Amino acid sequence: MELQIKDLNKTYSNGVQALKDVTLTIPQGMFGLLGPNGAGKSSLMRTLATLQQADSGSATLGDIDVLKDKAKVREILGYLPQEFGVYPKISSYNMLNHIASLKGVSNKSERKDLVESLLNKTNLWHVRNKSLGTYSGGMKQRFGIAQALIGDPRLIIVDEPTAGLDPAERIRFHNLLSEIGENTIVILSTHIVDDVSNLCNNMAIICLGEVVAKGNPSELTEGVKGRIWKKAIEKGDLEEYQFEMQVISTYLKAGRTIIHVLSDNKPDSTFEPSKANLEDVYFAEITSRMALSVD
Repeated sequence: MELQIKDLNKTYSNGVQALKDVTLTIPQGMFGLLGPNGAGKSSLMRTLATLQQADSGSATLGDIDVLKDKAKVREILGYLPQEFGVYPKISSYNMLNHIASLKGVSNKSERKDLVESLLNKTNLWHVRNKSLGTYSGGMKQRFGIAQALIGDPRLIIVDEPTAGLDPAERIRFHNLLSEIGENTIVILSTHIVDDVSNLCNNMAIICLGEVVAKGNPSELTEGVKGRIWKKAIEKGDLEEYQFEMQVISTYLKAGRTIIHVLSDNKPDSTFEPSKANLEDVYFAEITSRMALSVD
């Protein structure tokens, strides 16, 4: 099964065009959607999750029209939004049991087996009777995935799932997402490049509502191989370099400003080659599109 998105557009009442002719083919497995804050990622996720209507375009999941058959989509959808609330005084066991009942799992024995399986899969069994209000950020995220998995969904959408998690929780969450992605379509919307690099075989970069790059992360990285150069500079000289060259990223190291420049040829003898990675692809696409929007 594939999710086919074609020429999707969405403009809000304030005039902001959040989606501009978005076209993507998303196969089974983990699919990464990268973009800065305000790029349109959440707008696309909310549209696919049937929470808002697109202005034009189409989206089909197998033989289901996502934009028209919203009830059918919700039957096979698991959704973990960027921010979600929990009832602080209810336990995860009782909450999952209630959600399963709402999703149509009417048989009490089946519901018990399902809830216990989800709690074990998300490593929450040992805290199943604790109130959700006492959970850490990582535990709440795992609970969010547990509720998203109810109903054996064929499409799972997770929006910025690892933001704010500590390194250990991120690893646990990565492992869980990878396991889920073996049997279903999982769309991972994030601005964290490493999450996509580590988890996804297919991806897209979105900026200002438009898809600016798509494909396999390794193949996209290959496209900038041999074209990334780095140099340590004085912070005060940054503006001059940005004017003369395509500086795609900067970071501090031992008090010095390190710049990465995209160029087919070595900018000058003071630069050294830098091994290209997905972060370079991301910044190259984003800075290029932002520069075009300013012009």
